[in-house]
Amino acid sequence: MPKISNKGFKMPESPIRKLVPYAENAKKKGIEVFHLNIGQPDIKTPKVALEAVKNNAVEVLSYSQSAGSEAYRQKLADYYHKNGISLNSNEIIVTTGGSEALRFTLGSITDPGDEIIISEPFYANYIAFSTASAIKIVPIISKIEDNFALPSIEEFEKRITKKTKAILICNPGNPTGYVYSKEELQKLAEIVKRHDIFLIADEVYREFVYDSSVKHQSVLSNFGLEEHAIIIDSVSKRYSMCGARIGCIASKNKEVINTALKYAQARLSPPTFAQIASEAAMDTPQSYFDEVIEEYKERRDTLVSELNKIEGIKVNTPKGAFYCLVELPIDNADNFAQWLLEHFSINNQTVMLAPGAGFYSTPGYGTKQVRIAYVLKKEDLIKAVNIIKAAISKYNLIENRKKHFVKTI
Repeated sequence: MPKISNKGFKMPESPIRKLVPYAENAKKKGIEVFHLNIGQPDIKTPKVALEAVKNNAVEVLSYSQSAGSEAYRQKLADYYHKNGISLNSNEIIVTTGGSEALRFTLGSITDPGDEIIISEPFYANYIAFSTASAIKIVPIISKIEDNFALPSIEEFEKRITKKTKAILICNPGNPTGYVYSKEELQKLAEIVKRHDIFLIADEVYREFVYDSSVKHQSVLSNFGLEEHAIIIDSVSKRYSMCGARIGCIASKNKEVINTALKYAQARLSPPTFAQIASEAAMDTPQSYFDEVIEEYKERRDTLVSELNKIEGIKVNTPKGAFYCLVELPIDNADNFAQWLLEHFSINNQTVMLAPGAGFYSTPGYGTKQVRIAYVLKKEDLIKAVNIIKAAISKYNLIENRKKHFVKTI
């Protein structure tokens, strides 16, 4: 029998999606599942984006430019300028989601066997993208006790080798909700310039910052990283348009853009209708974002308040994005998350979580943690946390009985 590739064998399952079959089975039994596992906002997509697709006059659904339509890229450049990021349309490549943007970036700056440094926990698909590019993730642990702040620069220095090509950050962070300070980004800027490597910043949650004391800082804003910084971006979360699959790469480095364009040409073009919707979405009024941010802030506060009522839990208050990484008083989050879907419900309701170990590349870390996406209404978040609280008590009781039984035989 023919064998699959070693690279394919090593490709990890998504901790966000791997429990889907268990959730589907629960639904077939008539159980309502609160999906806290995935960052799919329930916020309505701006009408202007949907209307642009419904009412367009397209007669031939043709290819766009490989880099994306000029009109859309110019609107993106204007958007970045308003956010203090000086870019022109030729420094932007439209991609099929932020995922493709990151894959094009890794393909453009790394060769098989090269290394990228990432502070973990991190977005789980970074492992998959690195595996697909045959490169190595070199992790640095950030701790829940420190609110997942940037580890010391000395820790980064220790891990830089001749094979290091980049440091990758997500700001605001997925799965932690951490927002890097200007001082932290300045330290990263100094180290990438000193070692002449890239700083890749996944900034898809740029708008989602909740505290007045915290401000999002882009790596292309006044850090002197014109040749070193690469932004990964997407419309998925900003406009609640996850299904559009439109993202982009942005960089002042001409070689990066020219190389990424070759990858873009190989896949021909990003989807035309989705670009039409994304271009129109750029006209969304600020009032839309003001309402969305206020809603997520209230959801965050509700979630953290309810979680803190559970004895033995560890949880911080996220400053941005819409995720919370929580440490539960259980032995194994993977087992607990599956057990929730298979064996536990209250009033025919249960919860789907994303086990935390999948957001680490270091074995043994995150085994008691889960990522919670607060993308549900406040009343549903309260119900979901009450289910988790009751489930923890029952799960631990069952596990203790199992351990006691093993000891007695």
